[in-house]
Amino acid sequence: MAELIRAKEPFRFYTRLHLTELTGLRATTLSQLLELIRQVPGSCIYHHTHRFLQQHQYLSPEPPNDFAYWVTEILGEDELGEKLASIDTVQYSTIRGLREAIAFTIEDYLESNTLAKLKFSREGEEFHFIKSVSFVLPTDCVAYDLNEFAGILRKITIDSIYFHIFEARLRLEKGHNDFSNWIDSVIGDKELADEISRFDPYSHTLDGLRSVLVKMIENRIAV
Repeated sequence: MAELIRAKEPFRFYTRLHLTELTGLRATTLSQLLELIRQVPGSCIYHHTHRFLQQHQYLSPEPPNDFAYWVTEILGEDELGEKLASIDTVQYSTIRGLREAIAFTIEDYLESNTLAKLKFSREGEEFHFIKSVSFVLPTDCVAYDLNEFAGILRKITIDSIYFHIFEARLRLEKGHNDFSNWIDSVIGDKELADEISRFDPYSHTLDGLRSVLVKMIENRIAV
């Protein structure tokens, strides 16, 4: 096993408290849905594309996003629902980019399916926009090298892992998750950082994600 590099700048683990808040905005048609998707805060787009991952972290893979579900189950537009469900969230590093992809998919569908504009949801089945509010808090967990880092990953809450993998990359627009950024810029292990950045975190439960991350780091330490 190679000698571990001890960082001058340790990795501080953070966690977050999560709340949802009603916006009062709702859509009954695809046209209204499209208009509101373009207008609502990014926290709404984030909520409706990540809600299930946060609330049902032990199931995988996660069901389609809320937009895909509503379009399919309420409006009966199966083709559009499939297109929305197939949007690969991991390809987007910003909420803005994800919003544009969702809006473009709906707009393109409406242009070639004019009858879809005439469909209304039944009363009580409107799409209600909800936003996700996070409160980020520091923990007492600090790692100076990869061994300490892996040790903390084994016991830290899944809320902390969720924050550093998903929220830091997409909501805070850091480009990469916090773990990869620290391992690359502070530890100087670009190979491990790239390995963590490349894999798809959306294909795992949060506990499964923990196991994969620990395994990657343990394998690297053993080299």
